[in-house]
Amino acid sequence: MYQKINGSDYRRIFVVGDIHGCYKKLMDRLDQVVFDRSSDLLVSVGDLADRGTQNTECFELLNAYWFRAVRGNHEQMAIDALVGGAAVDTWIANGGRWFFSLEGNKKYQIEQLIKQVEQLPLVIEITTDSGKYVIAHADYPSDEYVYGKRVDGQLVIWNRKRLNMALKGESHEISGANKFIFGHTPLVKPSLFKNQLYIDTGAVFGNTLTLIQIQ
Repeated sequence: MYQKINGSDYRRIFVVGDIHGCYKKLMDRLDQVVFDRSSDLLVSVGDLADRGTQNTECFELLNAYWFRAVRGNHEQMAIDALVGGAAVDTWIANGGRWFFSLEGNKKYQIEQLIKQVEQLPLVIEITTDSGKYVIAHADYPSDEYVYGKRVDGQLVIWNRKRLNMALKGESHEISGANKFIFGHTPLVKPSLFKNQLYIDTGAVFGNTLTLIQIQ
């Protein structure tokens, strides 16, 4: 469920919001910051594919040595759909139809990448020169962060309760890290509530793909 990254292993570290198949937007953003694949690191808050048009390219990022990701709810839907049953319809209804139009080697390749997704952590902790960051898709469902602590994985990838409360003016810090970075819920702009930063800005709906530098 957890993975640690030592920031001192990299020159710069960036975190990107939900990509959802917007591969070109991601490459354009990386070009804008002159991203150096030999010394920089990109960390994704999850939801690499679905709804956009360049889904296979986004899944292939999993094999890039300069890329890390936590598992989002759309990755979970893909994992569940490979098992079959009603999960297939759920994924299709939420943007997964692209997968079922693939054929031959390409479909096999993406199936293998979806199996890799099962090994993605739900939470990534990054120690940087400016403090400790915790990355998860939707939420860290506890008021105190502890590396390795048992938390509900479904809430990590699906929960919107904390954000909904914050949008109503009710927010409080999560102890145990300097800042928490989440995606999952499209917002008009990156939004900070106490020490929780939400960076899904709806790139797949024609908005900006948010990329932030944490080191």
